[in-house]
Amino acid sequence: MRGIILSGGLGTRLYPATIAVSKQLIPVYDKPMIYYPLSVLMLSGIRDILLITTPYDLKSYQKLLKNGSDFGINIRYKVQNKPRGLADAFILGRKFIGRDSVCLILGDNIFYGDGLSSYLTKASEEVEKNKNAVLFTYSVSNPSSYGIINVKKNKITHIIEKPKKPASNNAVVGLYFYPNTVIEHSKLIKPSKRGELEITDINNIYIKNRKVIIQQMGRGFSWHDAGSPDNLHEVSQLIQITEKRMGYKIGCPEEIAINKMWINKKKIKQLIKKYHNSEYGKYLKKIIS
Repeated sequence: MRGIILSGGLGTRLYPATIAVSKQLIPVYDKPMIYYPLSVLMLSGIRDILLITTPYDLKSYQKLLKNGSDFGINIRYKVQNKPRGLADAFILGRKFIGRDSVCLILGDNIFYGDGLSSYLTKASEEVEKNKNAVLFTYSVSNPSSYGIINVKKNKITHIIEKPKKPASNNAVVGLYFYPNTVIEHSKLIKPSKRGELEITDINNIYIKNRKVIIQQMGRGFSWHDAGSPDNLHEVSQLIQITEKRMGYKIGCPEEIAINKMWINKKKIKQLIKKYHNSEYGKYLKKIIS
């Protein structure tokens, strides 16, 4: 399975903070936002990752992440010249995906919870073995702001984007697992009224074909779209409190990599020098001591 992080767009909800820098490069508490979705892909066991970004931000991502070898993974880059919708990721990334299955995660979505790694592994296995798409959902208090699952007689009928009268409060979050057929489906859908290729249209194809599994994220999980000032502040506080209380970091690619034996202690020691005397560098010292 291959992974795609979609980090395009202008981040206008965060203006003026994102006029000169990509939204996914600004810090969420103690690390760049992009570290969190990157960590989710790594927890899924994915080592080949494509990062899609704007022509203006490409060099910044390359400076930060390079080719991924610091984390024991392979990172490639693709430029999206203008926003064309989430489903455009599969058209831009079709050569990268090749004949593999793929996981798409949005660059401003942050996930945390005990057992998350197990959920991700199960999703990967479902796609690989049964060729079903796996969509993650989360209960929200304001369903009119999201893509919402519509259910009749205990069967999923379709997903409605920002419904005026929501049939449920189960929102589809920015984490999607697909078999290779997603490439062909993305070529068939047409732009919506706002001129974008909608991920909801792809998801509804899988629902119509009865080739989708819904994974509900329960109370033990946190999901945040960090694309607005309030959400960014809230998730930063959550991570700060959790890290200080529990004594470990959320979204630390180096720690995931060494736990999976993708890198060794020698590599960690090299990275510690790069981070100088920062708290992040001190944490890396702790995990190898």
